[in-house]
Amino acid sequence: MKKLLVLLASAVGALAITKQIKDKQAENRLWAEATDSPRS
Repeated sequence: MKKLLVLLASAVGALAITKQIKDKQAENRLWAEATDSPRS
């Protein structure tokens, strides 16, 4: 039972970290697009 809880907690933690990374990448892309020099 303890192994299952540890596995579940690890999976939830990994998903949270993955979501944070994806959110940060999306924010960086938006920021880069907003601050990019205009193209003619």
